[in-house]
Amino acid sequence: MRRRHLPSLTGLHCFEAAARHLSFTRAADELSLTQSAVSKQVSQLEMTLQHPLFRRVRKRLHLTPEGAVYLSEARKILAQVEMSTRYMQSYGVEADVLNVATLPTFGARWLIPRLNGFRFKHPSINLNISNRSEPFDMQKERIEIAFFFGHGVWPRAECIKLLDEEVVPVCAPSVMSQTDVNDPLALTKMILLQVSTRPEAWHDWFEAQQLYTEHSYHGPRFDTFYMALRAARAGCGVALVPRFLAQEELDEGKLVIPWPFSLNSQDAYYMAYPEHMADLHKVKSFTEWIKARL
Repeated sequence: MRRRHLPSLTGLHCFEAAARHLSFTRAADELSLTQSAVSKQVSQLEMTLQHPLFRRVRKRLHLTPEGAVYLSEARKILAQVEMSTRYMQSYGVEADVLNVATLPTFGARWLIPRLNGFRFKHPSINLNISNRSEPFDMQKERIEIAFFFGHGVWPRAECIKLLDEEVVPVCAPSVMSQTDVNDPLALTKMILLQVSTRPEAWHDWFEAQQLYTEHSYHGPRFDTFYMALRAARAGCGVALVPRFLAQEELDEGKLVIPWPFSLNSQDAYYMAYPEHMADLHKVKSFTEWIKARL
């Protein structure tokens, strides 16, 4: 679409305000414009879209079906513009922003406690941290640091091993007291809590003990280990989680290990960054900070 056929931001603002108030006059007051200016902007927008956005019924303004559809799109556009503007106002120079992607529960339980003091040591580096559970392209997503669980291989990236993983079953003390756990299969009576990113977890745990149960894949399913841990604490069943993620609750007695078998995972947790960014100050500063806290 040619630029002259695209609507202006002013037009989008006028349309959004008029649709929210269902009044050109009130939209004009909000935007510090005249009523005729708002009406003209909306008319130009309708000409661009080749669809009517409003209709008048008994001197009252109503959105047309096309207007209702476009209102949703316009709000997304305006929100994105505002978010992008705030992003730049907050962070300033792009080179000082370090985009970090992490596994949700790993980020909350392991990474964030290790960031204490980083801002004081490196005041010019602004961290932008997001959760990522699925594989992604670091270059396309503009991610400079990624924390992941796997074999330690990431395309066109350097990977630093952080820690191994040991998974253990955990449940609330009240659940433990209701079940006589004489062998691992007794855990199936507690309800096995599943984690979507580890569909084979319970099967592998039982298999490592030369056991099989048809219940390995049965039970409530959660997106993250954090949700599974919360469900276990609430007495919803028994979760199979990395020990270090549950250590806080185990130390406080809010969770217990109902059967003392732990399974060492073949994969591990890693920190990765693009090879061509290895010498960037912000990347080097961050990776050295994390390595010093292993």
